[in-house]
Amino acid sequence: MSDAITTTKHKELFGHPIGLYVLFFTEMWERFSYYGMRAILVLYLVAETQGANAGLGWSNGEALALYGWYTMLVYVASIPGGWIADKMLGQKKAVLYGGILLVAGHSILAIEQMWAFYTGLGLIIAGVGMLKPNISTMVGGLYKQGDVRRDKGFTIFYIGINVGAFLASLIVGFVGEVYGWHYGFGLAGIGMALGLIQYVAGQKHLKHVGNFLGGSESSSDKELMNQPLTKVEKDRVVVLFISFLLVIVFWGAFEQAGGLMNIYAMDNTNRNLLGWEVPASWFQSLNAMFIIFLGTTVAGYWAKRKLQGKVATSLFKMIIGLMIMGTGFFFMTAAAAQYQSAGSSAMYWLVLAYLFHTIGELCISPVALSYITKLAPVKYASLMMGIYFAMTGFGNKVAGLLGEASESLGEYAIFTGIAVFCLIFGMLVMLFRNKLEALTHGAEDNEREMHDE
Repeated sequence: MSDAITTTKHKELFGHPIGLYVLFFTEMWERFSYYGMRAILVLYLVAETQGANAGLGWSNGEALALYGWYTMLVYVASIPGGWIADKMLGQKKAVLYGGILLVAGHSILAIEQMWAFYTGLGLIIAGVGMLKPNISTMVGGLYKQGDVRRDKGFTIFYIGINVGAFLASLIVGFVGEVYGWHYGFGLAGIGMALGLIQYVAGQKHLKHVGNFLGGSESSSDKELMNQPLTKVEKDRVVVLFISFLLVIVFWGAFEQAGGLMNIYAMDNTNRNLLGWEVPASWFQSLNAMFIIFLGTTVAGYWAKRKLQGKVATSLFKMIIGLMIMGTGFFFMTAAAAQYQSAGSSAMYWLVLAYLFHTIGELCISPVALSYITKLAPVKYASLMMGIYFAMTGFGNKVAGLLGEASESLGEYAIFTGIAVFCLIFGMLVMLFRNKLEALTHGAEDNEREMHDE
């Protein structure tokens, strides 16, 4: 049996394989570098070309357009990244090479030249494409098929992602806004270097996961790589692709955080707190902070529902997550209304919006990662994960287009439209949930507690 779906018993910490924590810290530092750069990218683009901390002086529309293309390509690159891992390298080596590309990309961004700016972005796109889908697939490979700990493991992994994002928004955001944009970019690169060092040091805990199946000595692995997909596998792939529609809609709305909501916080929000102005980039840390505090609570809620025999399937969670996140945009509608009447809006609207966005994200994102490792054919595990991240990339592009549209339609119309669309789309998918879940052929039915020590 392939190492992508089973593993022998290995050392554990807090009830999970130690390898999970190696991947946790690797992804934490990778997300520190990515979200740190993301926190200041749009602000750097729109900053005036003159002054102590000069930027590029782009218009909001131009900045949001680049932001949309960049964040889309970062995730679309996961398709070739997943394909390369499945066909040539294996996930473990792909993560290593991705980390090296990321260190190079972030380091080049620290140079104050336009060639360095675009080169750095290109290397980051390639690096994330190699690392992101493959490290997530490796997490799934740590658990045997049917192990109920898999969802919990992905939630722990997801908290690691957001520890990095939380620290990045505060530290890189502050350094970039106060001391200089390129110092912020450079600091993000140092974070990625730490993650790469930690990943290399932890290889002894990852010996049996993420290896290249094509280079395996096992006859069963070779047979698995060559045989065609079964009817069950094909049906499960269909369900995955339909669930990816939820992903596009979710991230198209959610990723207003780095674009339109980021600019809204800077331009339209009263950020004075006890005589001190809160940096606009700090509001992006709210999402990560809420995930750190609420991650295990939300996971525990769904686990309790499952034990009570209530609906707690992955698809159900994802639909509910989309609708909760959409509801959060009604708070931004209220913020825009307050701005129109009073000339500024209160910070608590952003806080409430990010709270609802976070709860929605916890219901859809770590669940989707786990869902893919349950349903994807083993020989296409990384490719399917790559397609998932590509869908998040298309969602990011949609987010950029919506942000650009706000210049003509206004924030009030955009925020309200997003909220209404997410709720309607979620309800439509809910109508077909039972039929879609039938096509999984019981992929989640055999989940059981396999670790009662």
